[in-house]
Order: sequence, then structure tokens, then C-alpha cells
Amino acid sequence: MTDIRPFRALRYDPKRVDLAKVLVPPFDVISADERARLWERDPHCAIRLELTREIDEEARTDYHEVAERLGEWRRSGVLVRDAQPAFYALRQRFAGPDGSRVERVGWFAALRLEDYEKRVVRPHERTLAAPKADRLKLLRATRANLSAVFFLYEDRELALGPLLAAALEAPAAAPVRDADGVEHTLVRVEDPGSVAAIQRFLAGRPCVIADGHHRYETALQYRDERLRAEPGAGEDAPFRSIFAYFANAYAPGTLLLPIHRVIRKGPAPTDAAWRERLAGWEERSVAVQGAEEIPALLARLLEPLRHRHAFAADDGSGKLRVFVRAADGELGVRVVHREVLEGVFGIDEAAVRDGAVDFPKSALAAARQVRAGRGAVAIYLNPLEPEDVFRVTAAGELLPQKSTFFHPKLPTGLLFRSLETDP
Repeated sequence: MTDIRPFRALRYDPKRVDLAKVLVPPFDVISADERARLWERDPHCAIRLELTREIDEEARTDYHEVAERLGEWRRSGVLVRDAQPAFYALRQRFAGPDGSRVERVGWFAALRLEDYEKRVVRPHERTLAAPKADRLKLLRATRANLSAVFFLYEDRELALGPLLAAALEAPAAAPVRDADGVEHTLVRVEDPGSVAAIQRFLAGRPCVIADGHHRYETALQYRDERLRAEPGAGEDAPFRSIFAYFANAYAPGTLLLPIHRVIRKGPAPTDAAWRERLAGWEERSVAVQGAEEIPALLARLLEPLRHRHAFAADDGSGKLRVFVRAADGELGVRVVHREVLEGVFGIDEAAVRDGAVDFPKSALAAARQVRAGRGAVAIYLNPLEPEDVFRVTAAGELLPQKSTFFHPKLPTGLLFRSLETDP
């Protein structure tokens, strides 16, 4: 059973800080340049809780200074803790890939930690040891969940939509627009009937981790550590739960975008090599003058093929190739990894993990990377469907690395969750 509970959020006092200046992207997508810029943007920027100033991982032995900073911000009133527990509904309004305005609605709660074997919480990708070790040091030092794990749930009929919409009509702090232009509106949901309705709805459904696998597995490890240290801890001990955000995978505003691939080293295949190595695939091609044309071409040529196996290849030579064949029930991104990355380029999953492939944030970024000589070929994919994610995870399987991009990312800084039991 998926067990979610209201919690007392720790959050910025808007009278003390400009929220627009302290929100930051998740720590694992912040580049070195962004890190330095965000660190200096505001003395209370949330990046100062998620990361240290030093880029060199070896220079960081622990997060003692972060724990001290968190304590000082609480003592000074920069961060305040809500007096009563609640769920927190969040509406995000943003520009979609085609420029249209999109709205995603979800909520924050404390989710009881469950081992994967119970199939209540389902992962969709593998994790790496180093990021988990880093996040465990932070969790030990701060005893706080500083960013939420993003979960998807299944609500095809949009049953919870009216309840969340009604909650978001309540008085709320003014919407906050972040540096990427996303407008965030956050409200407390504390009406007992609404809280119970959300709990009942989710109780009978599993949830899939969209973003935050490393943080979730770190929290499991921390829970087990604390249980060994405190064998008498009750079922409601804060370390048995994690700070979680939930969004309906089937709602119009929950965008599952593709993550494209750039093969870092060449040479690019010749026409004959493409035909030989992709026998059985139909090829179409179109002339392309520059990187800026790529997104529109993909929308016109690739996106209509979402229900077949399809991808596009771009080596910067002035021709975009689109390859397509009939779908056979297998996950499309797996087919591309096996028949294209490995079959055409000789890149297996170990080589992917070792950096033979880059994963740019957008098709335009991939196209520019190839034309700047920092990659041999861009491979453009269509996004997965919610059905794909739930089908694969229900079977206990994992998706290939970087299969999904959930847009927009959840910012760090809207809320925090302390694991301390202070009044």
C-alpha cells in the first residue's frame, strides 16, 4: 500500500527572501558554470544547502558546513516550519516544446519508504554508487530532505483533478516565477476530507520514480542505519518516510519528453553503412541547412511516427535521416540502443556509461553540438508514452539510461522536510 501523510514543511519566509532568487534546479543538472553563478545570486540561495562551493568532489569530506548553514537559517527565521502538517498542492505553468502554455498540477507529501521488492515504489532506471554516497553524507549531516523525489501515479480518469483544482483556488502566496520562466503556485491542503481522499486514492496504486532514484535509495540506506542505531524507533519515525512529489502521468500537463543522444566520436556512417547495418528499416531523408531547423523537422517528420519504431540521425552534413519500421511491442528506446548505438556504432551499455554518448537537454542543443564538432552524430528519439513507463516497471524491468525527461524539473527551495522532531 502506498502510504502518504501530511507533514510540517520547512520553507523560506517570503518576507526575508525573494523566492525567485533562491529557487534552483535539481542539484544533478546544475553545471559547474551554473553552480558558481547560482552560489553568488543570493546569500540564501537553496544551492547552498544542496551543494558546497567546491566543484572537486574529493575536497568534500562531509557536509558539516551545510548542516550549520541550515541550522543558522532556521534560528534566524530565514526558514520557518509550518505549525501544522499538510499536503502541499503545486501548480506549475510553463511553455511547452511548441511554445503553448501548459499547466502541471501535483502535490507534496511524506511517503513511507518501501523496499523495491514490495512493488509499491517502482524504479525505472539504475543508480550509481558515487551519487548515493554523496547524498548519504548530506542526509546524515543535515537530517533533512532538501529536495523531493518526483513520483508518477496512474489516474487515467483524472479523478483527483477537481479536488486539486479546488485546493488551488484557496488563498495562496503570490505565484513565483523562476529563472526559466516557470510559474509556481503552492498552497496547503489541510482539510481532513481532502487529505483523506488523496490518501485513499493513492493507497491502492503503486508509484513510479520519475526523478530522484539516487535520493530514494539513499533514504532507504539511511532508514536502515537509523533503525540499527534506534531499534526502538516507532513506525512514525521521520526517517521512515521521504519528501515526495506526485504527478498524474496521464494528465495533459505531465510532459514526458525525449532525451536525445549524441555519439561523441566518429566517423559518421556512410550511406552504404546505414543501409547495411539497418536492414529492414525504411529510410527517409530531408535537406537541412542549420541546427535551428531541427526541432521543426522532428515535429513534422518524427513525431507522427510515435507508435512505430523510429529515430532520426543527423551528422551535420546537411541531411536529416529518418528511419522507421513496424513496432513489435518492444520498447522503442531499447531497440535504438541495441540496433543503432550497438549495431551501427558498436557502443554497448558499458561504453554508454563510460561516456561514449552525450545526452543533451534538447534537440536543438544536440544539433548545435554536432555542428560545433563536439559529436559525430545526433540520434533524435520520440518520447515514451505513460503506458510504456508503467508497463515496463510493472514487469520489474528497468528502462535504458536517460530514457525520459520530465519537464519541467522540480525546483529545489519551494519546500524542505526536516527529519528532526522539534516542536
